[in-house]
Amino acid sequence: MSAGEDEIELKFLCEPADLAAVLAAAPVGETYEKTLVSTYFDTPQGDLRQARISLRIREGGSKKVQTLKRGDGFAREEHEKPINGEGLDLTLPALKDALPTAAKRASLAPIFTVRVVRRQRTFDYGGATIEMAVDEGEVQAGDRSRRISEVELELKDGDCSPMFDLARELSKTAPLYLSFDGKASQGQGLIDGTDRSPRRHDKAPLARGLTAAGAFQAIARNTLVQIAANGVVLRQADSVEAVHQLRVAVRRLRSTISTFKNLVDDGRVDEISSELKWLAGACDEARDFDVFAADVGKFDDPALDFAPLLAAVDAARARGHAKACAAVASGRFRELVLETTAWVEIGAWLTQGGKASAKRRDMPAERFAAKALERRRKALLKRGADLADQDDAGRHEARLAAKKLRYSAEAFAALFDAQACKGFIKSLKRLQDQLGLMNDAAVAGALVERLKLKGKALAAARQLLALREAEKPKTAKAAVKAMDHVAAAPPFWGG
Repeated sequence: MSAGEDEIELKFLCEPADLAAVLAAAPVGETYEKTLVSTYFDTPQGDLRQARISLRIREGGSKKVQTLKRGDGFAREEHEKPINGEGLDLTLPALKDALPTAAKRASLAPIFTVRVVRRQRTFDYGGATIEMAVDEGEVQAGDRSRRISEVELELKDGDCSPMFDLARELSKTAPLYLSFDGKASQGQGLIDGTDRSPRRHDKAPLARGLTAAGAFQAIARNTLVQIAANGVVLRQADSVEAVHQLRVAVRRLRSTISTFKNLVDDGRVDEISSELKWLAGACDEARDFDVFAADVGKFDDPALDFAPLLAAVDAARARGHAKACAAVASGRFRELVLETTAWVEIGAWLTQGGKASAKRRDMPAERFAAKALERRRKALLKRGADLADQDDAGRHEARLAAKKLRYSAEAFAALFDAQACKGFIKSLKRLQDQLGLMNDAAVAGALVERLKLKGKALAAARQLLALREAEKPKTAKAAVKAMDHVAAAPPFWGG
């Protein structure tokens, strides 16, 4: 990948007190300081945001530039045009492409403002030309504001690899957290109040005509955005939902790597997967006891006194959440996100091997997806056969197979008929929910053992386990019915 029409950039969150040290650790060069004021625009309906597009006018010194960016993360399509006057130039071709009707373009209005003091330096590093910017300031949207303290590395010329090498070096100076949320995303979050909310799964921007390699990158980037964003939330404050969404994102990425393993296995897969497994494991205790606590709350019977049990569970939850929050604040987390991003974007898997490897990478995404989905479906049908007669371990394997098929189906859905996908995924979700209930009941005993309960708390736990055990036949029957629906559902990929 080289610099062209796309903006290729790494953005890091950094504490204000560390910015000067990071700038001092960068290669030498003349540093320019300037104040930048950027006004961002959208329609009242939020058309640009929905299309992953940002539109701004940036003023710095005597210059005024209108910029449209499309996409998320590492590489974004960028269109710039110097302008005069106060308003937008509605004739910009990229803007006309984004908003085809004149009425839509005419409805564009300012939605928030970003003011930063930027210290900027351009230099050669490892054969590449890199622009480094250190920004301090704030985003202002109505009566809400958010501090900005960031380090940006933008590739101006050459190969991407030196930019990642520089990021590794700068990370030795101060904690730098890779972020995929640009200033536009931060401002939009302020507007709708989601700026500190847990980041839920968002559909990867897949489209027909994409290669298998391109599909892997799009899906992997999507999960990395979710991982990084939930890390930000948990470094600010503990959150049950953020822990859950972080764990889901990690599992989706691990599942994606497994689905594409024949394509991306370049010797680093096991290392990357191992680190992702560590991160998921750091969240397991918190999530397990969150679910356990919610399960206790379902049995609303005045005759049952679960208060002693809940006190022990809450203490275990607190320990688990502390572990998860410590993980996302660690150097290991920072390195994981950076190294996984580097591997996805410029890993050896993109060029390794001969013609056969290149052919697999260049395979149409639809064809690759159909094969992968059919393979996942067959695995589920095998694991889900005779579900009623299986033990807890067997149902657990069926649950994992259902989850992997669902993750793949949701990831590839944009490549196929939307209505057919929706019905199939709904059936999968129903199956996964029932198998999940059975798994929760199966692991409840192990969680109780970990709590090392005594007295009233132990008695309450035994009551709960008995209640869960009594529900198993009903849940098992529902799981068998859901499995039958999945088995009968026609594959939307034409398998």
